Amino acid sequence: MKLEDIAKLVNGEIFGDHELEITGVSGILDAKPGDITFISSKKYLKEIGNCKASALIVKEPVEGISISQLKVSNPYLAFAKLLEFFYVKPFIHKGISKSAIISDKATIGNNVTIFPSVFISEGAVIGDETIIYPFVYIGENTKIGNNCLIYPNVTVRENIEIGNKVIIHSGTVIGSDGFGYVFDNGVHNKIPQVGGVIIEDDVEIGSNVSIDRATLGNTIIGKGTKIDNLSQIAHNVKIGSNSLIIAQVGIAGSTEIGDYVTLGGQVGVADHAKIESQTMIGAQSGIMGNVPKGVYSGSPALPHREWLKAQTIFAKLPEMHKKIKELEDKLKELEGRNNP
Repeated sequence: MKLEDIAKLVNGEIFGDHELEITGVSGILDAKPGDITFISSKKYLKEIGNCKASALIVKEPVEGISISQLKVSNPYLAFAKLLEFFYVKPFIHKGISKSAIISDKATIGNNVTIFPSVFISEGAVIGDETIIYPFVYIGENTKIGNNCLIYPNVTVRENIEIGNKVIIHSGTVIGSDGFGYVFDNGVHNKIPQVGGVIIEDDVEIGSNVSIDRATLGNTIIGKGTKIDNLSQIAHNVKIGSNSLIIAQVGIAGSTEIGDYVTLGGQVGVADHAKIESQTMIGAQSGIMGNVPKGVYSGSPALPHREWLKAQTIFAKLPEMHKKIKELEDKLKELEGRNNP
């Protein structure tokens, strides 16, 4: 594919050879002749000298290099589009396998692909052009929208609503019972979990994620939100649109998370917390109560700048402890002189 054709695809401006033939896409350290790579930050400029790529995607042209350049407004986005163009093969509709078990009371849309060993319960609805891979379980009265992609070994239990263009990776369970018990006479008595889960459009859910059904009402994952692997979302949690939930996050029951919120890896959120929109929480932070818009780190979480100061002090504690001990010894020595 010629560089000028790639420029049309990503709406870029060429600085160099328009007729240059591009055969692949690679990262800057792995690129070889024929590849196109990208620079998203100035800190990677030092890598250009060792780069063997034939073309470079940049936000602003880099002076003093011989590599052809393609200027775009967002190099990372252009790189992602080219990866999809070069390497992601379009899926070919394969129909419905005869070995899939599908209730005659289920509704299957147009051009749906269902692989062997899928189980679809009565009352379920599967939207147009959705793909369901082997060993997926779809519970009673669950609705799945159009153009969804459900990978092997996913469980979607009863009375769940999933929107359009949703991707669910292997091992994920949606609609498991919320963790609710009442203690009485030495026994933990189970509270029936009779609510549901709503997954809105364009959500992607990683592998081995658990999203619990609500006790009453619905657990809600907002439009465009992305959830990484091994995350736990408890009953009645509400997550807004376009939020990012990174790996191994645990969110306890009845928490409310706004739009465009980012939770770093291994963040723990206590029950009934409320996180305002456009908030960022650093990895391994602990969240409780109401969190106003801002950037936070630590456990319990502090505003990020305060946490950085606290970390600086924490690192000096051994030295401070030593000095305090020396001062205490000198003080005892002075007290001994004054009180023979």
